[in-house]
Amino acid sequence: MFFLSVICSKTEALGSNQEWLTFLASSGAVLLTFLAGAELEKDVLQKKLKEVTVIGLIGFFAPFLGCTAIAYYALSWTLQASLLGGVALSTTSMAVVYAVMLETGFNETEFGKGILGACFINDLGTVIALGLIFSPFTYRTVVFVIVTAVVLFLLPFLTRWLTRVYAYRTAAIRAKWVILVLFGLGALAVWSGSEAVLPAYLIGMILAEFSNKDTFWLRRLRTLTVGFLTPFYFIRAGTLVSLSALITAPLAFLVLLASKVMSKIFGLYPFIGLFRRERNERWYYTLMMSTGLTFGTISALFGYSHGIVTQAQYSFLVASVIASAVVPTVIAGFAFLPRHLLPEPEEQIKPTYKEEDLSEEG
Repeated sequence: MFFLSVICSKTEALGSNQEWLTFLASSGAVLLTFLAGAELEKDVLQKKLKEVTVIGLIGFFAPFLGCTAIAYYALSWTLQASLLGGVALSTTSMAVVYAVMLETGFNETEFGKGILGACFINDLGTVIALGLIFSPFTYRTVVFVIVTAVVLFLLPFLTRWLTRVYAYRTAAIRAKWVILVLFGLGALAVWSGSEAVLPAYLIGMILAEFSNKDTFWLRRLRTLTVGFLTPFYFIRAGTLVSLSALITAPLAFLVLLASKVMSKIFGLYPFIGLFRRERNERWYYTLMMSTGLTFGTISALFGYSHGIVTQAQYSFLVASVIASAVVPTVIAGFAFLPRHLLPEPEEQIKPTYKEEDLSEEG
């Protein structure tokens, strides 16, 4: 116990609640959430609307209800803490799934695009639940909703105009414009008692079609986020974890991890079978939807920052979320990879010449 207390004191000495670190961490969370929404492909939702809607909604409600019940009845958490735990464990990691889809090449197939579309719907449910359940409803909430709706309506038109007039210059107007909107609505969300990441996901979805057409500025923003801001977010989230709580009560961590993964599997596998008949396809789809990382840690940090969960409960949630990003992914890749759906490797491109070029050379 002495060594555990030393570890905890060293963690606190890192200054995880200092204002500069909190600001950078919050900025990283907001931009990371925006990038998750910006990966949306409108064509995927249109072509596979039924599949992604059914799988996405089940992917949210099954672990939300299951993990809330487990936290409340099995771990004796308060109702608010249990609901927060259900929200944090209901997520699907868009970052993990997208990285795996890129690595395998599934992002170019209708199978992979279906998984990504379902992830969007799942995480949208998480974002909405976090706002509806834990945000106080006052006149400030009404102001926030109205202003957000107006901004989201005007945002595509204003962004296209700014791009047409000021883009492709060294001032990087587009990146600054998006950051201005994100921080502006984020500040309004915090003022209303909500969470800054809530409008960020919606902004990303609204600008997804624009982002997919011209990815250069989005690549800049991704470099800034992943290379600079995101590490501060995960550093702060990690320093708030109590190692003593995890070591002295590992059963709570294992129960939450099992409840997240098992509720996802039992909820999703039968419904995925409606769209995928082959065994490996169903299991791979299910396990990819069982991952969690970004929104899970964001939800847990929101709960801890607002006093909804204790540091021990926060530690169990974060550890479960991080473990769910690794365990289902490894099992899916090694045991259930649908190799028959992997795209064929492109043949080496050989130089070609037009007949007139040959005649000029000859």
